[in-house]
Amino acid sequence: MVTGKLSNALLEDIVFKYIRYRREDVITGAAVGEDNAIVDFGDEVAILSTDPITGAANDIGSLAVNISCNDISTSGGEPIGLLMTILAPPDATYEDIQMIMKDAGETAEKLNVEIIGGHTEITDAVNKIVVSTTAIGKINKKKLSQIEDIKIGDKVVVSKFIGIEGTSILLNDLEGYFIDKLNRNIIDIGKSYSSLISVVKEGKIGGEIGVNYMHDITEGGVLGAIWEAHRAIGKGIRIERKSIPITDVTRSMSEILGINPLRLISSGSMLMIVSDNQLEELRDRFEEEKIGLSIIGEVIEDGIYIEDRGKSKTIEPPEADELYRALDRFNTLNLQN
Repeated sequence: MVTGKLSNALLEDIVFKYIRYRREDVITGAAVGEDNAIVDFGDEVAILSTDPITGAANDIGSLAVNISCNDISTSGGEPIGLLMTILAPPDATYEDIQMIMKDAGETAEKLNVEIIGGHTEITDAVNKIVVSTTAIGKINKKKLSQIEDIKIGDKVVVSKFIGIEGTSILLNDLEGYFIDKLNRNIIDIGKSYSSLISVVKEGKIGGEIGVNYMHDITEGGVLGAIWEAHRAIGKGIRIERKSIPITDVTRSMSEILGINPLRLISSGSMLMIVSDNQLEELRDRFEEEKIGLSIIGEVIEDGIYIEDRGKSKTIEPPEADELYRALDRFNTLNLQN
């Protein structure tokens, strides 16, 4: 099988179709384009999300906390607690575990989230450390987003810029490979993107304004997120290639690796669908927090397209993330050398 999370087609064919039993108190369950589950507890609802960190070697404690908390924020909720599982191979050291927990603890404190439990195990079932976190959050039921309120003409926006997580992982983990290929300053800037991976602020602002759809741009990159949003809202989306924010750092790194940055994991950038009357307030609130905001497209009747230099192209469903393709290529080159 191809490295990375299962494609949406496979998820629907061999995973989702076996999830048949439904409870009335589960508001949102497993579905393409949904970042979390939502469970009804009266006036308040619980928001839950789980994710593993498998594609990174460095900063995985911090990544594990940020990624799951990001998913909670896409519903406009407040992350409260984390359950954390660490599976480490026999050649891992006590210092490895200690560093993961130090990074996780510091990141959780910054986000006002408590690590409330989990599991730590040494096992030969893995050949490198895997960290999986389950985040628990809450929101008042009246503040839940309403996808059905999305209208034709609503704007599709993204925060910060794309490729944040993928750029950080690749320049941290493969730093030696890029030493003679990129300027030292460019490498250091890309490595520092790890500090931008949280979208909790974006989610909080979006929740307060009443944004009807938010999606953390993870595996599959911005094009994957657009395709999943299209499926989730049941309407079409058209975006402009030239409007997608991407830094010279990510662009240069992607050219060297021969990967498509629009398909690169992008945690740290939030995709949002906002009405015209929400847009100005959202822009003002983001500006106050020094968060970049770019309009990249709009909701249309049907179809899913990217416009590039006068040509319109259908956006295909996401497959394996470019991060894994880059790592596989790097590992192949190492074996050949």
